[in-house]
Amino acid sequence: MAGTARRRDGNVTQERMLEEAMAAIAEDGLASLTMSALAERLGTSGGHILYYFGSKDLLLLAALRWSEAALAEERRALLARRITAERKLDLFLRLYLPRGPRDPRWTLWIELWARTPGNPALREAQAELDAGWQEDLEALLTAGAARGRFAPLDADARASELLALLDGLSTRVVLGQEPGRDPRPALEIARSAARALIPVTTEPGT
Repeated sequence: MAGTARRRDGNVTQERMLEEAMAAIAEDGLASLTMSALAERLGTSGGHILYYFGSKDLLLLAALRWSEAALAEERRALLARRITAERKLDLFLRLYLPRGPRDPRWTLWIELWARTPGNPALREAQAELDAGWQEDLEALLTAGAARGRFAPLDADARASELLALLDGLSTRVVLGQEPGRDPRPALEIARSAARALIPVTTEPGT
C-alpha cells in the first residue's frame, strides 16, 4: 500500500489517489464518492485528481485495474504453490468472491457492468480483466486434471461456467441479498457448484 506517499512537490501520488478511492467506496459506497470528496480526504484539489484521470469514470476504471493487478499477483502466487489442485481451487474461489457487501472492488465491477453496453473502452477493459481470471482458472483446472486430481474435463468450458456462477453470487453479496448480508453462504454455494462442475478423482488431502 502507498500509505501517505506524496511526490516531492507535495502533490498526492496516483497510487495514493486510487488507494483512497477504494477506501472511500468501502466506507461510504460509490454514490458518495465525488472528486471534491476524494480531494478533501487526500488534502489536495479536485483539479489535481482530474489532471491525472480526466473524469470520475476514468478514475473508477483505474482504481479497478489497480485492485485487479494486486489480485493477479495473488493468483500467480497461488498457482505456484505446492498444494493440491482441490485446495488451489478452493483458495481461488475465496480470492474471487467479495469479502462482504461493502467490498469496493465488486462495487466497481457492478458499476462497470452497468456502463459497458454504451462504452467500447469499458467493454475492452472488462474483457481484458475477465481474461486474466479465465486463463488462470483454466491453467489450474488443466494442471489438476493432468495430475489426476480432477476428472478429465473441458477446462475452457468449466472455467467459464464457474466464473459466471461466481459473478452472480458476488453480485448478491454486494447487493446484500445473501442471508444476514454475510458472504459465507456464497462461498459454500460456490464450493458446491465447483464440486459438481469439476469432480475430483481422489479424496482431498491424499
